[in-house]
Amino acid sequence: MQVKGPNEFHRTMASAAKNGSFPLEEMMQPREPEAPPRDPVLLFLCGDVMLGRGIDQILPHPSDPRLHEVHVRSAAEYVRLAEVANGAIPLAVAFDYVWGEALSALAHAQAQARIINLETSITKSAAYLPKGINYKMSPENIGVLTAAAIDCCVLANNHVLDFGRDGLFETLDTLHRAGIKTAGAGRTLAETEAPAIIELPGGGRVLVFAFGHCSSGIPRGWGAGTDIPGVDLIADFSARTRAGLAERMRSAHRPGDVLIASIHWGGNWGYEIGDAERDFARGLVDIGFNIVHGHSSHHPKAIEVYQDRLILYGCGDFLNDYEGISGYEEFRGDLSLMYLPRLCAATGQLIDLRLVPFKIARFQLHRASAADAGWLLHRLDAVYQPLGVTTSLNQDGTFSVHWR
Repeated sequence: MQVKGPNEFHRTMASAAKNGSFPLEEMMQPREPEAPPRDPVLLFLCGDVMLGRGIDQILPHPSDPRLHEVHVRSAAEYVRLAEVANGAIPLAVAFDYVWGEALSALAHAQAQARIINLETSITKSAAYLPKGINYKMSPENIGVLTAAAIDCCVLANNHVLDFGRDGLFETLDTLHRAGIKTAGAGRTLAETEAPAIIELPGGGRVLVFAFGHCSSGIPRGWGAGTDIPGVDLIADFSARTRAGLAERMRSAHRPGDVLIASIHWGGNWGYEIGDAERDFARGLVDIGFNIVHGHSSHHPKAIEVYQDRLILYGCGDFLNDYEGISGYEEFRGDLSLMYLPRLCAATGQLIDLRLVPFKIARFQLHRASAADAGWLLHRLDAVYQPLGVTTSLNQDGTFSVHWR
C-alpha cells in the first residue's frame, strides 16, 4: 500500500470536501464526548399496600384498636381471624416482618426504584370519616416502609383521607421525614399534581404522576382544589382529561425520563376491562407515558403491552389483613404479585417483565407454593391472552411475560 505524504493527504481531504464527500468544517470542529449509553432501568411496582388495622396491631407501636365498622369494632379481631386461618402471629414484630420473602426477591432483582400504592393513612388522629372502612397506621411504625427501602408511595386512593385533612398532613409529613417521595395527594392542587421524582443511581429519572377515579371508591369531595388539600381526582376518561395530563407531563419531562402514570381505578373484584378504561390507558401511552400502573383491584387483572409500553390494568393487593375474611374466594386475593419491568433507558420501551408470586399468610409475604403459582399462572394466562399476552414459569418460580 502506498502511503501519501502530508501535502497529498491535505489535497485529498480538500477534494473530498469540495465534492461533498464529508463536511470538512464539521470535522475540524472540536466534538463533545458522547455520553455512554445508560443501562436498562429496572423497577419494582406493586398494587395496594395496606398496613393499617390488623397489621398495625402487630407492629411495635400499634394504634388504638377501636374501629367504626358495622361488623368489627376492634382491629385485634382481624389478627384473630388471620390466626384462625393460618396460625399464630407474633406481636411487636420487627419492621421488616410483613415483607417476608419479598425482601430477598427485591435484593436479588436490584430494582432501581421501588414504587407502591400505599392504601393507608399514617396518623394518630381519631377524627375518622364515617365511610364504613378506615385504615390507619401509627406514624411510629414508619420503619415498616423504610425497611423495604420504598422510594415512592402513591397516595391518590380511597383511604389516604380516612382521617381527614389532618390525617393527610400527618401522612405526608411522616413519609417525607423518612425520605419517601409521594405522588397524587397534597396540601394544594399544585402539590397534588406534581410528580414524584426519583433520581436513578446510573443517571436519569423516574417521574411518577398519580391520580384516581371515583370508580375506585374515592369520594368526589376528596379532590384537591387550588388551595384545598386532597387527592388528584380525574373527572372522567376523556380526551380532554388526557390532554390536561399531557400538559403537566411535558412541563416536568426531560429527555431520558421514565414516565409512569399511576392510577387508582375500578372495583375490587372481577377481571373485566371496559372499553373506556382500555382507550384511556392506551391514550396515556400515546401522549408519552412509558408505564400505566393501575391498581384498586384486590387481585391481579390484565396486562397489555401497547406500542412496546406496559399497561397494568390492576396490580392486585400486595399486602393486606384480609386473611380469614370469607367471600370472593374464587379470585384468590391471598395471592399477590411483584412486578419487575425492565425498560430501555433511552426510549422507555419495555424490554422484559418478570412477575414474582407470593402468598399472604400471618400478615407476611411468602413465596407462593408450586400449587399456588400454578393456579395463578393458569388464571393469568386466561386473563392476559385476549390482550396478546402470555406467561411462562421459570425454574426459580417466577413468571416471564411474553407479548406479540
